[in-house]
Amino acid sequence: MIVHPIKPLFNRESEILILGSFPSVKSREEGFFYGHPQNRFWRVMARICDVPVPKNIEEKTNLILKNRFALWDVIHSCEIEGSADSTIKNVVPNDLSIILDTAKIKKILVNGKKAESLYKKYLEKQTGIKAVCLPSTSPANASWSEDRLAAYWKEKMEI
Repeated sequence: MIVHPIKPLFNRESEILILGSFPSVKSREEGFFYGHPQNRFWRVMARICDVPVPKNIEEKTNLILKNRFALWDVIHSCEIEGSADSTIKNVVPNDLSIILDTAKIKKILVNGKKAESLYKKYLEKQTGIKAVCLPSTSPANASWSEDRLAAYWKEKMEI
């Protein structure tokens, strides 16, 4: 079992919670979300917020918090081979009340189909909030260009 090593990123002003499935090997090593340079998450978020692409953890943190987002993952711990979502087994979900009891969350977005299925299975009843599934920013989702991802994500972020 691997335990999620990254704390949730949010503050009292956060309105949109973005959930991934579980951090990649690279993200676990870096100790922060979407650490693999091939993942398009930070480039997409920078486009949506009309800011330069953040280069370090401090800039990434500021991008999320200044724009009233919250960031975490569905899974607290699991068995996983490398970074492949398809190998995830024995899931223990995160307790989202840490965020939901503090922040003003109005919408929950999930980054990819695996995050969506896990959210529906483990967390939707607890939160009472239906999540909106967004196409994954993973490089494995090659059918979505970065332009298309950014446009679709921005559209779905409307509160």
